[in-house]
Amino acid sequence: MPQSVMPMKAEDHKPQTGAVPVEASAAGMPSLALGPEWYVLYLAETDSTMLRLREPDLAGRGEEFVLLSAGYQTAGRGQRGTHWEAAAGQNLLFGIRLRPEAIPPVRQFALSEAVALAVAESLSPLVAGVSVKWPNDIYVGDRKICGMLLEHELQGGRIRSTVIGVGLNVNQRAFTSDAPNPVSLRQLLGQDTDCGKLLAEIAGRFEQSYRALERGDYGGLHARYLSRLYRRGQWAAYRDCGGAFEGRILDVQPSGMLSVEHRGGGVRTYAFKEVTYILPAL
Repeated sequence: MPQSVMPMKAEDHKPQTGAVPVEASAAGMPSLALGPEWYVLYLAETDSTMLRLREPDLAGRGEEFVLLSAGYQTAGRGQRGTHWEAAAGQNLLFGIRLRPEAIPPVRQFALSEAVALAVAESLSPLVAGVSVKWPNDIYVGDRKICGMLLEHELQGGRIRSTVIGVGLNVNQRAFTSDAPNPVSLRQLLGQDTDCGKLLAEIAGRFEQSYRALERGDYGGLHARYLSRLYRRGQWAAYRDCGGAFEGRILDVQPSGMLSVEHRGGGVRTYAFKEVTYILPAL
């Protein structure tokens, strides 16, 4: 596919959320070498990239992918409605909006696999021990370096649109919240990482995996996801409605349900939030 340079653009009208648009060079973010299928925007600050991507000026764009990156989010959130801690200008906070109408709703978890793999496979050349903690957190060892959310709008038996939000800890030097296990690339490597280059790598890898899904290659993507799955095949501690137990992750179903073998016998299948990982003290 031919490549063209799509600069990160300042908005040509006043944002509806009070976000402050700046040119990419002023923000220290270089142009991204992505194809014409991408519209790329950088904001110094916004409430939430996911919320901003739902506003008419971005939701109505004709490009296949709309990528919004922000230097800071005033209302960024993680899984279970938690606040995502990210110092201004030090991390990757971005969202992607697309219309995956070729993906059946019963296969929507494949989109989660695609974006999780895009991040994990982009980080792997930089640091060892990168895995995907079900459903889509990115871990290095037993520490969380990235979280993401996906929200789908369904209409008429198809996925009308998907909005993805990603928070990746890149150059943050310290964390002050009560989150149990955050880590950044800066803490792992001892030096800063170019956020713009890393974002371009992630976007490119996501598009590659998305094209595979459009071709119907769900199996290949799922195999890559399972190969990265945190704790897969290992006996470890978990907790469900019955209390703490020792289990071993066997598989993730196409629906996204997690299959766990219990040490005491039997296999149980869990939806998101029905089982939690008991993490080692760090």
